[in-house]
Amino acid sequence: MKLVVIFGTRPEIIKLSALVKLAAEAPGVDLEIIHTGQHYSYSLSERFLEDLDLPHIQVDIAVGSMERLDQVRKMVHGLTPELERARPDFVVVQGDTNSTLAGAVTARNLGAGVAHVEAGLRCFDPLMTEEVNRVAVDRISDVLFAPTPVSVQNMLAEGHDRARIHMVGNTVVEVVTLGLEHAAAHSSIVDDMGLEPEAYILVTAHRQENVDDEPRLRDLVTALQRIELPMVYPVHPRTCERMVEFELLHVLEAIPNLTLTDPLSYFDFLELARQSRMLISDSGGIQEECTIFKRPVVVVRDCTERPEIMGVYGDVVGSNPHAIVAAVQRIDRDYADIIAVLHRTPTPYGDGKASERILETLQAMSSPPPRGG
Repeated sequence: MKLVVIFGTRPEIIKLSALVKLAAEAPGVDLEIIHTGQHYSYSLSERFLEDLDLPHIQVDIAVGSMERLDQVRKMVHGLTPELERARPDFVVVQGDTNSTLAGAVTARNLGAGVAHVEAGLRCFDPLMTEEVNRVAVDRISDVLFAPTPVSVQNMLAEGHDRARIHMVGNTVVEVVTLGLEHAAAHSSIVDDMGLEPEAYILVTAHRQENVDDEPRLRDLVTALQRIELPMVYPVHPRTCERMVEFELLHVLEAIPNLTLTDPLSYFDFLELARQSRMLISDSGGIQEECTIFKRPVVVVRDCTERPEIMGVYGDVVGSNPHAIVAAVQRIDRDYADIIAVLHRTPTPYGDGKASERILETLQAMSSPPPRGG
């Protein structure tokens, strides 16, 4: 079986890493990795490839940063000759990025089978770019690897053929479980930063809906000004650009209990998250990861495509500063009880064998299944 894995962003690299390693060692599998270059900086791409000890990437089409439709067009243009050369049986894409969409469209155009990892997630916001991407990729994929029963039901409600849907769990479980062990043994970042375990908040915010919207970004900064606990905020390059553009970076830098850092290595980030008191984030991946390292998360979005965590691991609070601060104060006040509940609550994302199931399913298929939806 010729298998091509396409990724272009940090979350895709992380979530596909276990599958890539399994496929690289599997008999009868000819694996090729193509990087679109959507995340093109060392801190967001090559560093994660090194951290996760992934096989060499044969092709990087180096698309870089640009407006969404231009980026997708350039990716399809760059991917087309590479897939024509590779002639894969299946092209694997993950999640809901522009790289995911471009990889699926190119494979479909060339007649290769499309396998979508993390299929069926929905937040039911038709204006969100990620929602547009994930719905489109599900529609044109031959094999739909769903992480949870909720995602299966979402696709069945849209009329997808049940034969194309395989509930396998989420690959994040195996990746983070092993990553946490490595981080605990090798990362000293908590001590290096002079932090007290379980006494600080880890902050991330990078989504377009937050950082490209000046009022929302100002609301987030206002909330951080009002939080009294120590905070650490690894700033995404794109977020930093918007902070400068909106004249907010100096405001952040003036918050005495907030430490700003460049993007961190994968294992340093996991160790910071594992030892934090809670997280404030707009990341979908962190909503999943918190169910493994057992920390509550305040989700600074208006909706989520991961409803499985709501009410136990996280709350969706939007961008209102009062709501963010109130959620932080509630978690801080009830911290011991909350952590006790989290440690009794299994992750809703499976048993850590999703990557094995994905590879076994693809190996068992001599050709893509008939498309009935």
